[in-house]
Amino acid sequence: MRIQISCQHQILATVFIILAIISPVISVEPSVVIEGCSLFDPETGTMLPERTILIRGSRIDRVFGANEVSEIPTDAMRIDGRGKFALPGLIDAHVHVVHVLDFAHVTGDEVLPLYLAAGVTSIRSTGDELVAATLVARMAAVHPESSPRVFTCSPLLDADPVIHRDVGYAITDVGKVPALFDDLTKWNVTTVKIYAGTSRPVGRAIIDEGHRRGLFVTAHLGRYSAQDAVADGVDGLEHIWSVFNYIIPPETAKQPGYRGQLDLNNPLCESLVAELARRKVYVDPTLAVFRNMILLPDVPEVHDHPDNALVPQRLRDFWPVYLKRTGCPQGGSLEDRRREFAKFQELTGKLHRAGVPLLVGTDSPEPQVPPGFSLHQEMEMLVESGLPPAAVLRAATLTNAIVLGERERLGSIAAGKLADIILLTANPLEDIRHTRRIELVIRSGKVTRPEMLLQRVPKQ
Repeated sequence: MRIQISCQHQILATVFIILAIISPVISVEPSVVIEGCSLFDPETGTMLPERTILIRGSRIDRVFGANEVSEIPTDAMRIDGRGKFALPGLIDAHVHVVHVLDFAHVTGDEVLPLYLAAGVTSIRSTGDELVAATLVARMAAVHPESSPRVFTCSPLLDADPVIHRDVGYAITDVGKVPALFDDLTKWNVTTVKIYAGTSRPVGRAIIDEGHRRGLFVTAHLGRYSAQDAVADGVDGLEHIWSVFNYIIPPETAKQPGYRGQLDLNNPLCESLVAELARRKVYVDPTLAVFRNMILLPDVPEVHDHPDNALVPQRLRDFWPVYLKRTGCPQGGSLEDRRREFAKFQELTGKLHRAGVPLLVGTDSPEPQVPPGFSLHQEMEMLVESGLPPAAVLRAATLTNAIVLGERERLGSIAAGKLADIILLTANPLEDIRHTRRIELVIRSGKVTRPEMLLQRVPKQ
């Protein structure tokens, strides 16, 4: 009997070994086909008609036109795309997956489905506690059905004391910058962020070391001027303030209400805008945080925006606490604040017309800047600033992907790229607000619907 059992075990073991060897060969990746849709091409800024998109596993296998013959797997999930519009997955270039949330006792994973429900399939953290942000990114990576992919950034590299104790890191000694980068690279960050207290010598050292390591260096400026940072080779500037605050002539700053009345054709402004364009420094205006948190949070259409109701109650309860703590709204009377925000939009349009590459980011989840859905608000404000819808969509997809170093994988719908796609029921080139008309979201080949994702977000 022992011999018989032994033989049976041997036969079973042999079968298992054979299956283990051949299973990678015979396994079939799930296929999805979107048939007959219009497809947004960010390279040309146009909608390509009657395209069929074949997805195998997590990647786009082929994209072909109506008159091109291509074999479609018989077991593929078929999606009728006729009369619908496919966009590359949107990317938010400025979010925080720890900062603000930690004060509200909300963890980053709880709001990740909000991004995906809004069609945001990738996000760039721009200054968070690095261990916690890495854990959020790892969680997102194993749950593509409910989370965007998360690209991490350094903490806010600042003076001592740091402005934000929860996410700041003091670096004041130029000689210690290489050792700092030794540590940062072990965490696989893709972006390094200079913060407002940093001096020029330290800022220059961070830029130089970042470039030696092949990292994108961006800055939220304060003590370090935009003119100096641009001359030193910074790759990007975060927030429209990082431009606006350095184009104000000294004599103008003495006038009451000057920020809302600034002449943007002054020589200081013309010179900086031209240099940003010449050096192709990326500017991320984050108009959403200026309108919604800093300048106009007391305005009913901002305070009571329906997007705000989508976030957990804990976060909504904390927002007014944070506003009081940070002294918002800022800028004086409501009329003065409205004029100042209008100047931010005017400057954003001027940057675009000059050829400065713009990103699309939000600074979510600052007060009244809800994860995911504030990106649609940002895109609407960019159009109001004078950008054509096609330019905004290119910035929110391909340009943001380029800054992440992900052009080969993200930013457009093309063979070989990751299958990050949103399917809309209306054309966003006709009205940018149509980016909200989302029927399906596909992230790494996983198909889901916004209403299902919203059910994953805690109410409390």
